[in-house]
Amino acid sequence: MNTNRAKLPFAQPIKNADFCNEFGILLFKQFQNALGYLQMKITITFIFSLLLFTASFAQRGEVTVIKDPLIDSLIAKRSAVYKTPGEVKIGKPIVSAYGYRVQVFYGSDRREVFNQQARFKSLYPKYNTYLVYKEPNYYIRVGDFRTRLEAQRLMSEIRPAFPTLFIFREKINAPQLDTTTTDDQR
Repeated sequence: MNTNRAKLPFAQPIKNADFCNEFGILLFKQFQNALGYLQMKITITFIFSLLLFTASFAQRGEVTVIKDPLIDSLIAKRSAVYKTPGEVKIGKPIVSAYGYRVQVFYGSDRREVFNQQARFKSLYPKYNTYLVYKEPNYYIRVGDFRTRLEAQRLMSEIRPAFPTLFIFREKINAPQLDTTTTDDQR
């Protein structure tokens, strides 16, 4: 059995150990060069495709904005409002934070709603009335109350004339300021 094996040239034992080491180093260097070449090829391909991708989606152009000239005037008015200090102007309502209003009537008939509003104004002229329309009904809400207790006092006062009353929390106008001065204030 061993005699057949000894006749093959590649099966001969290598006598020189240095030859093995040199051959292994040479093979390793060639493998390293091939691997480096492959990495370089992949890197160049990636950079080229990245440049091609960015160049294909880069667009140059001009954007034209078409807008209503009233928008500029609204922006200017809004910035002017924010720049001015909070001055109280006599006779103009001040919209404050949330408060309470009493709903005295609601219905879908417009004429009936206006009649009820006029009726309330004739009975209680010192309270402001507000007409709100939410399809399909109209709502009459009255007063500008800072607290719920004030709204409940009005409800107990007007319940005989207007039986269906509800309190709503919403933005209110601040009550009118008394601009008359008395002798004590001078």
